[in-house]
Amino acid sequence: MQKLGLNQSLNQKLSPQQIQFIKLLQIPTAELDSRIEEELEINPALEEGKEEESSDEPAQEESFEEAPATEKEDDLNVDDYLRDDDIQGYKMQGDGPGDEEEKEFTIENQQSLQDSLLSQLGFIKLDEKQTLIGKQLIGSIDEDGYIRREMDLIANDISFSQNVDVTEEELEEVLFKIQNFDPAGIAARTLQECLLLQIERRDSDSPAVLLATRILHEQFEEFTKKHYDKIQKRYEAPDDLFKESIEIITKLNPKPGGTTDSELKTIYVIPDFILFNNNGKLELSLNGKNAPELRISRSYTEMFDTYDKSSKQDKKLKEAVSFVKQKLDAAKWFIDAIRQRQQTLLRVMDCIIKFQYDFFIEGDDSRLRPMILKDIADRIGMDISTISRVASSKAIQTEFGTYPLKYFFSEGIATDSGEDVSSREVKQILKEIIEAENKKKPLADEKLEEELNNRGYNIARRTVAKYREQLNIPVARLRKEI
Repeated sequence: MQKLGLNQSLNQKLSPQQIQFIKLLQIPTAELDSRIEEELEINPALEEGKEEESSDEPAQEESFEEAPATEKEDDLNVDDYLRDDDIQGYKMQGDGPGDEEEKEFTIENQQSLQDSLLSQLGFIKLDEKQTLIGKQLIGSIDEDGYIRREMDLIANDISFSQNVDVTEEELEEVLFKIQNFDPAGIAARTLQECLLLQIERRDSDSPAVLLATRILHEQFEEFTKKHYDKIQKRYEAPDDLFKESIEIITKLNPKPGGTTDSELKTIYVIPDFILFNNNGKLELSLNGKNAPELRISRSYTEMFDTYDKSSKQDKKLKEAVSFVKQKLDAAKWFIDAIRQRQQTLLRVMDCIIKFQYDFFIEGDDSRLRPMILKDIADRIGMDISTISRVASSKAIQTEFGTYPLKYFFSEGIATDSGEDVSSREVKQILKEIIEAENKKKPLADEKLEEELNNRGYNIARRTVAKYREQLNIPVARLRKEI
């Protein structure tokens, strides 16, 4: 027998305005302009320019000493609505600093690989069906430059999407043509095929190239395991010739999609904060683009006052009043959200500077203290997810270079003296040990653990392996050289 019941529950939900604020907080300075332009386009009650009446503006510059500053309560507090599990990268790993005299650090990004390949496709003679196949194959190439989808599945894709029947032989005929495109090794189906495609473009009369080709054809698995002694013994190759052949192979590109000869374009990452050291006194300011001048449209305000004082009997007039009020409220909220964004950014950066004060004074990486998101969240009374959103996409310009904020977050490692040091310092020591090792007998993770323990860092083997992987350093077997 079914029973009807009534349950009462309390749920927290984000309002559309709170969701918008979260998005505003997360975007970097470079994207803020386009977001403001978008709002200006959709809301005629919002205008660029200074407000005619004086209003409380957020501080644009603050000085930082080691003593904590008085904190102000947020005008718009969404932390109560955010949960700790809404975090990406709780313990964040940062990138290295930029050039000392650069005001902006840059990231090189390539022209679309697909566009480059389609352009090359247009220079070879193909009939209509082959051109269709070529476009489908190029569309199946992943970002590393490989085609990992089976030929029969690609044939099925063409059959369903283009209503054209093709055979695997027809696919491979066009595939072999594409594999002659630049960059070398493109459109390979396996790593072995990728390396062979590249080495085929080398001088085929060279003994070292010939031996390298045979190794890739016949001993590829042994080569990937670095069983060099076995391979050399099999071919009875002299040391010099064998070493030259191995060097040829190791210099081939395993990810041809990662580099093309196409024109590179540069994306400039604009710092959100600027920090000056004024005779030992740290002065922080927001990038000017974080403080746009926005105001409420006077014409819209006057329009609303006129409508509001008039008779409300007319239905169309009521709709007009409702529309104007909605736009005015949205404009006021957006301006407040921008101001709140500025205050939140300054509070978080203020706390980070105080926590890492020694580093910002000296610029020495070894002065970085272990710091996680919770450390900052607890000090300024914000939710961890708010700190994560601020730190994940922002950067600060200092006299030592431009740094992403996540650079200052790291775990702590205990030493024999009982102090905690930043995991960044441990990684640097680990990197130095590996660089100084005998490459003919590289150190295994257990040996690296012993060496770090001997230097006073209490660290487990699995942690050594984790840090080694984060430094993109392969295991000992793959670091071995002949």
